[in-house]
Amino acid sequence: MGISATMFARIPRRLPRLGPTPAAQRAISFTPSRRSDALFIHRDTPYNNPDIEFKFTPENLKKAQEVVARYPKQYAKAAVIPLLDLGQRQNKGWTSISVMNYIAKFLEMPPMRVYEVATFYTMFNREPIGTNFVQVCTTTPCMLRGSTDILNTTLEHLGGIKPGETTKDGKFTVIEVECQGACSNAPMLVVNDDYYEDLTPESTKKILDAFAKGEKPKPGPQSGRHTSENSAGLTSLTGKPYGPGEHCSPEFQ
Repeated sequence: MGISATMFARIPRRLPRLGPTPAAQRAISFTPSRRSDALFIHRDTPYNNPDIEFKFTPENLKKAQEVVARYPKQYAKAAVIPLLDLGQRQNKGWTSISVMNYIAKFLEMPPMRVYEVATFYTMFNREPIGTNFVQVCTTTPCMLRGSTDILNTTLEHLGGIKPGETTKDGKFTVIEVECQGACSNAPMLVVNDDYYEDLTPESTKKILDAFAKGEKPKPGPQSGRHTSENSAGLTSLTGKPYGPGEHCSPEFQ
């Protein structure tokens, strides 16, 4: 039997709703977008623009030439990372657009290739930092050992700043980072190039106070143990090393 026009008109145009009623559905909400392009887009500022001259000092120029000489001439661009690091150190700890342009010219590379490297690796700071660059590790091993207390102690002891900020006197910049590779000595933080491990809130304050005075406390474990040995004392390798071990650096013998 066919369907008449009258019967067809009575067929509902929409299928019955399946699932929750409109009142039970979750409303769609929107949040303002936050731009994250600061990591890879350069915008000229009074302190960071191509008109600010940068070039290696005579001492660093010699170091740069020694680095480049390690590579075949056609692969000189492979030296871009160590040269950017050298430029960053000379530029008070951060990599400006002028540093990147200078390295590009030095290595005869398109500037964009240097920008790609400098914006990819977090070791290159794109903004000015304080005299002491403090990186607090908060990855799982450190967190399990109290890194949250270490981070909070650091921020509060330096005047209540937040991660990513610099103290008013310009002495400290603090950031929160992922694993620094010293998991067996957690919790830890890095100040400039040195690791400070087995931290407590009290030892953290002492380290920061020393740097504030222009001093450099001894890096490594702050608990008294030697490198990463068992915290309860040595249980193996307690005798004099034999063979090649006898030629280790004195601190490892």
